[in-house]
Order: sequence, then C-alpha cells, then structure tokens
Amino acid sequence: MSKFSGLGGRLYRGETSVEFIGKRRRWYAVSILFILVSIGSLAVQGLHLGIEFKGGSSFTVTTNSPSVEQARSAVQSAGIDGELIVQVIGDDKVRVQTGSLDSQANNAVQDALAASFSVNVATIDTQIIGPSWGEEITRKALYGLFGFLFVIMIYLAMALEPKMAVAAIVAVLHDVFITVGVYALVGFDVTPATVIGFLTILGYSLYDTVVVFDKVRENTRSITASSTKTYSQAVNLAVNQTIVRSANTSIVALLPVAAILFVGAGLLGAGTLKDLSLALFIGLIVGTYSSIFIAPPILASLREREPAMQALAKRVSARSGGVVSSSAVQGSTTSIIGRGPRNQPKRKGRK
Repeated sequence: MSKFSGLGGRLYRGETSVEFIGKRRRWYAVSILFILVSIGSLAVQGLHLGIEFKGGSSFTVTTNSPSVEQARSAVQSAGIDGELIVQVIGDDKVRVQTGSLDSQANNAVQDALAASFSVNVATIDTQIIGPSWGEEITRKALYGLFGFLFVIMIYLAMALEPKMAVAAIVAVLHDVFITVGVYALVGFDVTPATVIGFLTILGYSLYDTVVVFDKVRENTRSITASSTKTYSQAVNLAVNQTIVRSANTSIVALLPVAAILFVGAGLLGAGTLKDLSLALFIGLIVGTYSSIFIAPPILASLREREPAMQALAKRVSARSGGVVSSSAVQGSTTSIIGRGPRNQPKRKGRK
C-alpha cells in the first residue's frame, strides 16, 4: 500500500512516468476496434428509436399489480402484433408503447388494458405522437448536438489553442460514436433522456480534456526556449500529472451512475432510468479514456508537424546524444534511447 500512496506525487514530479504518447498507435488500435464494433452493430441492428422520435402510441395504466406479461397479452389480444414495448414504472404503473395506430386500434387497446387490469378506461393515460412530431424532435436533437460541438470548438480555440480544439472535438466525436454503437448493440430505446445523457457526457468528456490541455499549455508555454524536452514529452508529462485526478473524478462519478443503472433499472425495474443511466455509464468510461489516450496523442501529432517543434526535437536529440522518446523528462527521470556515456572529467594523477 505504501508503494502506491505517493504514486500521484511521483507522477506529478516526473519521478515515475507512464508512456502514453509514445504508444499512441496502441490506443488508436483499441479505439478503431470499438469503432468497428459500433459500425457493425449500427449496420446490423440499428438504433431502436422511441416513440418520441418515430411516432406511436403510449398507454399508462395505474394498477395495484402491474405486470409486463399481463399488459403484453392484453394488447396482443386487441390485434396489435407489431413492435411492442412494455415497462413497469414504479410500484403501481405499467406503460405500453406501440407503433402508430388509428383511432379504432387505440380504443381497442384501451378497452383490452382496462378489462385485463380491472380499471376504468378513463384512468388510462394515453398519448399519441404522430410521425411529424417525431421528425421534429429528431431534428431538434441533431441541432442541439451540432450546435453544442460548434460552440465548444469556438470556445476552446479562443481559450486554449486551435489545435487543442480540434483534438478535443475529435475525442468527443469518438465518445459519441462508441456510445451510440453500444446503444445499438444492447438494443436500448433511444429517448429524449438518451439525448440528454449524450449531451451530459460530452460536457464531462470535454471538462476532463480541458484539464489535461490546460496542464499541457502550462508545460509548453516556453518550450522552444529550452531544449530539455520535446513537445510530445511535455504532453506526456502533463497526462501523467493529471491522470490520478482524472481517475479519481471518473470513479466518483461512475459510482452513482452504476447504482442507477444496475440497482435502479436492473433490480428495481425503474425502466425510465435505464436510457439515461446507460448513456452516462458508457459515456463516462469512454470519455475518460479519450481524455487520456486519444486527445493528447492527437494534439501531440498535430503540433509535432510544426517546423518549430521539429527543430526543437532535433535540438533535444542532439543535446542528449541520441534519439529521444516521447515520455516526459523531468528531474531524475529520463527516457533517452541510445544515450551515450557522459564525458567524465579525467582525474589528475600524481606525478
């Protein structure tokens, strides 16, 4: 335990260094694998859109003994054999969602549910959403997503650096795509709560990335004036200095979300929470990963192409007498490959 108690301090001071930037191809390969899985799940299964996006009918029955099987049987007895989603809400409600129905089919479903659960038809909460309304909700959700990305890119370009903004947006798109792919893979319905969850994880992912980039900016403020480390080494040092904070923040954030997802939605059957909690759970994990393993390497790759940074790398290599790696160099920690022996002063012998 004592070995790990001061790990954060050693990482911050550079006494211990984990190679993140130099192994960027490994992290890219992991992301590409998940992206390919997401593409496959989207191509094979696609997204299960809720009635808010595609239109349909919703029937909520208040009863002392809600039952998914009983509600499903009642609706099927009314001649509805298409797509059917039945959820128990709380302790006294069951909700049935169907595709678009005409007025006669809606009345038949209400009568069947009322007879099955022994309730009055007037007490059944019925909502009918047309396809045009669903298209409007979808369009507004996309507007909100792209507007969010546009405003964030402008802010990051003004507050930090333009290339930091590009790297952050690439990491955010990486997070959204993988989260959407997981949604398609598990078959959860995409509802307005899911969109809210997406926007929430985008904000969290950017927050974590900005923390890392702010440290990068601090480490590279006058990097070209001193030929002690390359830009990639400075970025790697910044990631090491912030990784403990990122991990602690992510774990603390994941614990309540996991409780909502696995306990609330899984054990207690709170179906209205699973859409939001799954988006948050997957998004927090992917967002933390991209803030450490994706955004900083992309930033380093973009900046290392600049002539000033290439000249800096040559000076650092010449000064070290070999080829430098991309890990941070600070204090007693060095990551120099092919370093020659230092010139030792000659001792003067007695005459």
